[in-house]
Amino acid sequence: MRINDDLSIPALVHAAALDWVPSPAAGVERRMLFRIGEEKARATSIVRYAPGSAFARHGHPGGEEFLVLSGTFQDETGDFPAGSYVRNPKGTAHAPASAEGCVILVKLWQFAEDDRERIVRLPGEGLIADPRAGALSSRLLFDGAGETVRIEAWQPGADILLPNHEGLELLVLAGGFTWQGEALTAWSWLRLPAHQPLQAKVGPGGAQVWFKQAPLLSPRVCAFDSDADA
Repeated sequence: MRINDDLSIPALVHAAALDWVPSPAAGVERRMLFRIGEEKARATSIVRYAPGSAFARHGHPGGEEFLVLSGTFQDETGDFPAGSYVRNPKGTAHAPASAEGCVILVKLWQFAEDDRERIVRLPGEGLIADPRAGALSSRLLFDGAGETVRIEAWQPGADILLPNHEGLELLVLAGGFTWQGEALTAWSWLRLPAHQPLQAKVGPGGAQVWFKQAPLLSPRVCAFDSDADA
């Protein structure tokens, strides 16, 4: 399976409009944004856990990165309410679940081979950064392994310029903005190849966005033995 696998061109998905696709675990469904592979895949998805649902314990040989969009995600290490950001590197394992139900943005098999630090940012944690022009606030969630990850709140009606030297991936969390004449609203996902900066006009309700500035696939990405035939 291949979904938005050409990293040399922009990709935009209005994920809120997609159908939920069942996963192998009962009560766990997903909306696929990027995928190379079948059940084992390099993938970026929005995943929904029904109340009381769980996945069997499993490892992450290619790493896992997730942002909790709503509800509370849980595993053996604790509870992660909406706004939590977690990086589980290669070699980690867990049994994810959600007693109350939750929705997460999750990226699999996209860690660099040498990125071995586990990162947990609960809501409100992270380094407060100087906001860019047009932004109300900026919080740095991660800066390392060639990646910079932030959550920002953008002012209503502002013109936003996000530089993009190596690659840019963005998810609208609330509100919205217009990019190249296209309206992006909550759960719209945008990926831009290097040297295509984001120029956005924020809507009247403002916008909250999660974004990553980094190569769209690290040149040191964890080896994935199904790349050739996925």
